[in-house]
Amino acid sequence: MLYSALHSVVPPLAKAVWRPTVTGLEHVPRSGGVLLASNHLSFIDSVVIPVVVPRKVVFLAKSDYFTGSGLKGAATRAWFESLGMLPVDRDDTNAALASLGIAQEVLERGEAFGIYPEGTRSRDGRIYRGRTGAAHLALTTGVPVVPVALTGTEDLQPVGSRLPRLVPVTVAFGAPITTVGRFEGVPLGRARRELTDEVMDAIAALSGQERAPGYNERSAAT
Repeated sequence: MLYSALHSVVPPLAKAVWRPTVTGLEHVPRSGGVLLASNHLSFIDSVVIPVVVPRKVVFLAKSDYFTGSGLKGAATRAWFESLGMLPVDRDDTNAALASLGIAQEVLERGEAFGIYPEGTRSRDGRIYRGRTGAAHLALTTGVPVVPVALTGTEDLQPVGSRLPRLVPVTVAFGAPITTVGRFEGVPLGRARRELTDEVMDAIAALSGQERAPGYNERSAAT
């Protein structure tokens, strides 16, 4: 109920203030399980995508945001829950497996799940090699993957900034990448890698970012 109430108010208000440029929204299915695989430039990316997509998009957020005490803690928890976010302990050694399990449950319920194949935000603006979690989910559940490219969000709320700024932001959605029947007979590890590379190529084509040669690593401050 909280999600429905706030989602009817927050997205129109946010779009009126930020005026994001959105292209390719017709590629996002209006129902059924779907993965939205995006590049990652800022903490606020997980707010921007649900704001412009007309259906609920579930993202994972640090469990710290859900455990605060007092009025501020309750308000923070309500805010993240209203955006459809679910808590995950990123410092837990089993966090990656837990995240995949949560995501699979969301997709099997026929919902949309947002994921960043790079694993963490880019600190230099380049796009890094994708990790195979998104491909694993797509191959396991059979849902399509919609590539998403964000530009400008690194300036919308830079690291250390408490409030969003008024800057141009673009959200571009690409054509869905399907998996059903495409990887029959292909070893699972190879299928995950090939699908991941295909998704990252599509995101890079939409974003125009320079490609980095390796994986992005999470810093202690990320």
